[in-house]
Amino acid sequence: MVPGFTEKYNVNKLVYFEETPDVRAAIAREKEIKKWRREKKNNLVVAVNPEWKDLSDGWFEISPFGRDDKRNDDRDDNGAIREGAV
Repeated sequence: MVPGFTEKYNVNKLVYFEETPDVRAAIAREKEIKKWRREKKNNLVVAVNPEWKDLSDGWFEISPFGRDDKRNDDRDDNGAIREGAV
């Protein structure tokens, strides 16, 4: 768990997100939602994720050793291109 907000509030699931190519619009939207009461935020989540499932499930698999065991590319664990790859 990341020290700070996620650790302090025991954040362990992603239940809602929005995508936008405009970083300014994303920041404005985040500020807008932060001002809402909890009930309105909950209603937003329920509208798209009524079972409050973790939407990040399956995005990546990390081994206990901190490596991406599912990675299938030509780089080693340090990000260097493996010899003979190219």
